[in-house]
Amino acid sequence: MIRFLVVAVLVLLGAVPAAADEPFPSRTITIVNPYPPGGQADLSGRPFAAALAKVLKQPVIIANKPGAAGAVGMQSVAVAKPDGYTVLITVPSLHTLPEVDKLFGRAPTFTRDQLAPIARLNADPLIVAVNAERPWKSMKELLDDAKKRPGQITFASAGLYGATHVPMEMILYAAGGLKMRHLPTTGGGPATTAVLGGHADLWASTIGPAVPHIKSGKIRPLAVTSVKRHESFPDVPTLKELGYDVEYYLWIGLFVPKATPAPIIKVLRDATRQAVDDPAFRTALEKLSSPAAYQDADEFKPWLDTDAARLADVIKKIGKVE
Repeated sequence: MIRFLVVAVLVLLGAVPAAADEPFPSRTITIVNPYPPGGQADLSGRPFAAALAKVLKQPVIIANKPGAAGAVGMQSVAVAKPDGYTVLITVPSLHTLPEVDKLFGRAPTFTRDQLAPIARLNADPLIVAVNAERPWKSMKELLDDAKKRPGQITFASAGLYGATHVPMEMILYAAGGLKMRHLPTTGGGPATTAVLGGHADLWASTIGPAVPHIKSGKIRPLAVTSVKRHESFPDVPTLKELGYDVEYYLWIGLFVPKATPAPIIKVLRDATRQAVDDPAFRTALEKLSSPAAYQDADEFKPWLDTDAARLADVIKKIGKVE
């Protein structure tokens, strides 16, 4: 009993590292998705979590924390305990939302500098998808109609200034400053539902959520935001082909709080590298027509810097929108 009390006192005084010496990981890891179920981060994140759990031999769960176009969930990870047990899976809103705070003169909810990258899992263009009951068969027909009826065509998004709102504003800007009505939702799943239900006419959809509804004929693809046509949709033109200077990719990346110790970050990086090669994970992405486009942190970080600078310019061009 005396020996136990001495050890307890030493732990309280910091003389014994105790839990700090526990091997990592030794319990459940939570991957925070700042969007509701059904979006690209969710559809990619769930099979990835299963693959990562196999590698780390510990449970890995997805926790959806939607709100404010993703800001709520991202901020929660930015200020989380930096112990490796809280990981963020997110999209380009990581760049755009702090820029929007600057635009409106607000203190930022979070910044990218509060987070350390682990890896990029994939990176896909968006696909402009309209409700199949609407009359437009091409981007020209859609944008010509928008020119005639400013503010009367409705597009959905995963949230104001979020990763699917920004490219739609880029398209409208490139088409000469056209106006459409914006219906922001809380994520990719709700935005898809809004278009399918006729509450919105179209949206710039992530590939994964769009695929089953394109195959079923419920939504019609008009264009993609990449430089080259998407291999799963070879008949769908790019916006650049159509004369609109728009290029945009929605990437899915993993991050931890910046103060996370380097040895823990290394474990997560190494485990992620193995997890993305898991056949079940790759098959899941192929079913989404969203093949893995893995980048380790050393490659992902400079890629992020370039993407952040480009999107900061886009936000400035778009300006204040409601």
